[in-house]
Amino acid sequence: MSKTVGGIATHAPLIHPSPSQSASPAPLHRAITLLAVISLFIGTRGEWSTAIASRPEAGAVIMLGYAGILILGVLALAVRNRRALVLVDAGVLLLGIVLTLCSYALGSAMNDETVLMTQATHELVHGHAVYGHEWPWVFQRSHVGVTKTMSGGADYSFAYPPLAVLLNAPVYALIGAKAITFVPTVLLIVGAATLWVLLPTPWRSAATAVCLGFPMLKGYAAMGYPAITALVLLIPVVINWPSIGTGGRLRRSDIVRAGLLGAACATHQLPWFLTPFLLVGVYAVRRGELPARAALGVVARFTAIAAVVALAANAYFIAQSPRAWITGLALPFTQHGVPHGQGIMGLSYYFTDGSSRLDFYSYGSMLLAAGLLTLFVLFVRRLGPAATVLPWCAFYLATRSQDGYYLMMTPLWVAAAATATGSDFASAWQPRLPFGRRRAVSAMTAAAVLAPAAVCVAVAAASGPPIRLTVSDVRGDSGGIHGLTVRATNSGDTALTPHFASSTGESTSSYWTVREGPAVLRPHQSARYVLVPGTGRYSLPHRAHLRVRLRVFTDRPQTLSSTDIQIPTP
Repeated sequence: MSKTVGGIATHAPLIHPSPSQSASPAPLHRAITLLAVISLFIGTRGEWSTAIASRPEAGAVIMLGYAGILILGVLALAVRNRRALVLVDAGVLLLGIVLTLCSYALGSAMNDETVLMTQATHELVHGHAVYGHEWPWVFQRSHVGVTKTMSGGADYSFAYPPLAVLLNAPVYALIGAKAITFVPTVLLIVGAATLWVLLPTPWRSAATAVCLGFPMLKGYAAMGYPAITALVLLIPVVINWPSIGTGGRLRRSDIVRAGLLGAACATHQLPWFLTPFLLVGVYAVRRGELPARAALGVVARFTAIAAVVALAANAYFIAQSPRAWITGLALPFTQHGVPHGQGIMGLSYYFTDGSSRLDFYSYGSMLLAAGLLTLFVLFVRRLGPAATVLPWCAFYLATRSQDGYYLMMTPLWVAAAATATGSDFASAWQPRLPFGRRRAVSAMTAAAVLAPAAVCVAVAAASGPPIRLTVSDVRGDSGGIHGLTVRATNSGDTALTPHFASSTGESTSSYWTVREGPAVLRPHQSARYVLVPGTGRYSLPHRAHLRVRLRVFTDRPQTLSSTDIQIPTP
């Protein structure tokens, strides 16, 4: 089509679709969308089975959800342009939200986190102190497990920063105890949507998969875990975090990020482990473009804003009782909970008869955290993209090493993978190594930094149990045990105060009652103990190849001794 302008024939420009709308989707984009669609199948059958039996209306929605999954799967492979695939991504997110709400409507079993958060929120709403009190009756009333301690007791107190309780309180005042699970579930949905929006377009459905598709985070939210709230607050902080303080000044978005980081630290202890890596990383990246003093100023201002927000969230509780507040926040590190989890401590708990130096697992965990931070400083150009994964490695060596410490922050892994890539750290500042940066030198440096943690683990794993146990009488049968008679010998040079429990798997029973036997075993002393379960009968599950273990814990020093209990056969 032509027209004449000033006697010169010209052609009107043709209108073409924008490249972003007409171009074929990248294979990565299509693959992530398809994997997110597939992730929606996980756990849906179990929820459908529950819904059909108890909530048929939710079951009908889930049945429609199956149709939606299939349709979205077809579209993920069949659409021909990027705009259409973005709409499919939005559909996957929407369906993930619907299925999450159905899962919440079906309810879930309570655990110790649920009752602790409920009681703490109840106390706050009614003007009572949250820290410095124990509530054993709420665990007994709700029939939930409790974190048992090496000293023969259990932890019945609230031991988290308070922001999650503050967020729960107004909703609790309106709808009661349901707020404890409702607020984290809503926040998880908000976090998934936020991550979806902030991620680069090809990565968006990864937010749906990791937050809502895989059922792990939905389950934690439905039990009221405050770490879910902390995760949601951290998502905007981690997105493109190497850009914080670009040019030597904090932009408005950076100030918001600092505030969110402070709020996350006022919600749960897990962000405390991530924060040093982010601050060190920001300093290294800024130092690559600015003088040292300017880079340090950026980090100092960012840290100050985060600290002010964190302290503001804690101010009311600090004013109530500073000592109770600080004791409560430190309790996860000082409580000496019995070993539990999937980490390396399983060498002593699951595969051998115990260890006389369990404390060395904790020492190794702390040394590994320090070592990884040191390596991050030394090799930030290589390790910078892994800043959101490295902090959780230290938990693998701890005596309490549940997988929740790793998986609850996995959406941050996705955020960093998409927005904090190797190119962001290409010019980051690194300290000079004494003998250069040859591969052999770097490997030797890394080995030297991590060696102390490895030595501690070796000491803990290689140390045998301090108490030799011989079970001489088992009163019970394959259905349960009513009592035991045990000969215990302290083979070490330290007096020990034994506490007896049992296990048939990964969890430890309540402590048994000592009917006869000394409270303290002196060095090299042998004694006869008559034990009965705290509930009168220790029930045994009916399964093949059942292994029943007697556990003996001591505190200060932390030790574990174990032996098998041979159940009498008819």
